[in-house]
Amino acid sequence: MDKNLILNKVLEAKKASRQLALLSAQAKNNILSAMAQALKQNKKEILFYNEIDIEAAKESKVLPSLIDRLLLTDERIDNMIEGLEKLISIEDPIGSQADELSPSADIKVQKIRVPVGVIAMIYEARPNVSVDAASLCLKSGNAVILKGGSEAMNSNKNLIRIIYEAGLKAGLPKGAIQFIDTTDREAINELLKFDELIDLIIPRGSNELVNFIRKNSLIPVLSHGKGLCHLYIDKSADIEMARKIAINSKCQRPGVCNAIETLLVDKDIAKDFLPVICNDFAERGVIIKGDEITRNFVPQIKIEEAVEEDWSSEYHDLIISIKVVESLSDAINHINKYGSKHTDAIVCQDQIAADRFLAEVDSAAVMVNASTRLHDGGVFGLGGEIGISTQKLHARGAMGIKELTTTKYIVRGNGAVRQ
Repeated sequence: MDKNLILNKVLEAKKASRQLALLSAQAKNNILSAMAQALKQNKKEILFYNEIDIEAAKESKVLPSLIDRLLLTDERIDNMIEGLEKLISIEDPIGSQADELSPSADIKVQKIRVPVGVIAMIYEARPNVSVDAASLCLKSGNAVILKGGSEAMNSNKNLIRIIYEAGLKAGLPKGAIQFIDTTDREAINELLKFDELIDLIIPRGSNELVNFIRKNSLIPVLSHGKGLCHLYIDKSADIEMARKIAINSKCQRPGVCNAIETLLVDKDIAKDFLPVICNDFAERGVIIKGDEITRNFVPQIKIEEAVEEDWSSEYHDLIISIKVVESLSDAINHINKYGSKHTDAIVCQDQIAADRFLAEVDSAAVMVNASTRLHDGGVFGLGGEIGISTQKLHARGAMGIKELTTTKYIVRGNGAVRQ
């Protein structure tokens, strides 16, 4: 690893950040449009380099759910392009007024949104993150330094080259998008030292990666922990709706952070619901781990015994733990004890139960009669996301362009002095 090479990339990003902060909304949108067009024109090349990473992952016997996180398809490339196009339509937050104060007659105080500056994004597996992070940072006026995982090196390097070259031709400042193209993990340690040049670190990946960066960074860190999400089936739930939401929350894409890991079922509906949903899961190849009550209700399906460790496990796979709970209070207590404060949902027809769940579950996103898979910046209309924060800072939940800004006070006076 060449430490001077990394330093030069960081210095280039810092220089570019000053130019980016002054770009007009139209200039940024023109660059985003050029990036979208470049992705459309280079689909075959994108798939070619992604196939190299996929084959290497298969040879390394990586879990199928993790290969799915790595995989790019025509549809997923189209989703990246759609994300860029949606981002163009979103109002530029830079320069917008967050607050206005009139503390006295001789001064006017405004609080406006400005870019953070230089953001370093350290992430694993999903190559679409490269495009999401670069485009969101551009729209919010920030330079970005990208460090992807070794498993997606070919995909990331190619994607970033495509959008960066297209961006330069459309007016992107040189050095605004940097890619650390080494598999040496020491590069992460090196990045974490540049507290005078990098303004924010955003890690996105395994719990081990995120915890390592939190413990070792000299730079402020904005991150999420593990995505240990729950779905609670209330006694008032419509069974068909509950089936639909449970299947989607677990099976639609099991390797991502907003898929559920634990299903909680009220004892008053368990007898009717459990045989149906367990059969649904079994048909889809889901490994079921259940408490004693669950196993007794569904003896005809193979269900492994759930142990204490299962309630705090993020499987990232077609595995689910199921527990029968005594009441809504029992479900809320379980979620607040074992959950990661990411995304949790209730299925119910009882408005009082819904309101209690929304008020008492302490998570970044809490849902009623909706799949946890919907907690996503693109779905929420943010034009994509740079990650989902489970911290309680200015940014919590799906982070779009507003979450990549900070503020400064603008004070106007006419000879005003302090008495």
